Amino acid sequence: MKYTITIPEQFPAMSVKELLEDYFLIPRKIRHFLRTKKHVLVNQQIVHWQSEIQAGDLIELIFDEEDYPEKVIPWGTSELVEVLYEDEHLIVVNKPEGMKTHGNDPTEIALLNHVSAYVQQTCYVVHRLDKETSGAILFAKNPFILPILNRLLEDKAIYRDYLALCQGHLLKKTWTMTDKIGRHRHDRRKRIVDPKHGQVAKTRITLVREMGNYSLVNCQLETGRTHQIRVHLSHHGHAIVGDPLYSHIVADRLMLHAHKLTFTHPFTLETISVHALSDSFEQTL
Repeated sequence: MKYTITIPEQFPAMSVKELLEDYFLIPRKIRHFLRTKKHVLVNQQIVHWQSEIQAGDLIELIFDEEDYPEKVIPWGTSELVEVLYEDEHLIVVNKPEGMKTHGNDPTEIALLNHVSAYVQQTCYVVHRLDKETSGAILFAKNPFILPILNRLLEDKAIYRDYLALCQGHLLKKTWTMTDKIGRHRHDRRKRIVDPKHGQVAKTRITLVREMGNYSLVNCQLETGRTHQIRVHLSHHGHAIVGDPLYSHIVADRLMLHAHKLTFTHPFTLETISVHALSDSFEQTL
C-alpha cells in the first residue's frame, strides 16, 4: 500500500519523526520497518527523520503486507450503501434504520460488510449507531487512518448531531444532560442512569419545535455511551417515540436519526460536514 499526502498550509511545525509517531500514530514496529526499508519519502527524496516538514511537502508512505495484514470479512451488497462523503482514506454513509453497524460474529452481514463491498476492500468501524437508529456514520477505508480517526473521536473532535422525536414538552429550549450511564442489572440490552457507578455522559439538547404532545429536538453528543440519547431523554420523562426499550409509545421505527456529522480531515485540515436525510424525519421538518 502506498499513500501520498500533501502537507497543508495550516499544518503545525514538526519533524518527520514527530509526524509519523505523534500525528499519524504509526506503531513503533511499523515505523522501524519504514525507516530500515526507506519507505518514507519527502518530495520523492529520502530525508533525515529529524528534518522538519514544510507546507506543500509531498509525503509518501509505503506499507508492505506484513505492516498491516488485511482483515478479511464477508462482503455484503454494495447497492445498499448511500454515500455522503468519500475519499481515499474514509467514507461516510447514511445508515438505514433496522440495520446493525457491524455483526456480532464474523459471518453476520451488517452495514460494515455492505460498505466493504462498495469500497471493494475491508473497511473499519470508527463509531457505531444502534441498530434502530439511522443516519450519518463514519468508516475508515484502511488501517493506517483508523487510529487517527479514533483519536479524533476520543478528543471529541467528531461532532454528531441527532434529531429525536420525544414525548412531552421540554421545560427549557436548551438543556445539557450530564447524568452518568451504567448497565441495567437485570436486562443486558438496557442502560440506566447510575449516579454512583455509571460512566460520564454529556448530551446537549436543543428544541427544534413542539408538535402536539411531542417535541422534535436536536441532540449533540459530547460522549458516546451506549444508548446515551435514549437513556438521557427517557430518564427525564421525554422518551423517544418508537423506542422498543425505553418508551411505551409504539411507532414504525425508533425516531432517532443522526442527521449531521462534522470533523476536520486529518490530512487536508478541511472541514467535512455532511447531512443525512431520512424520510421519517423529512415529514416532521
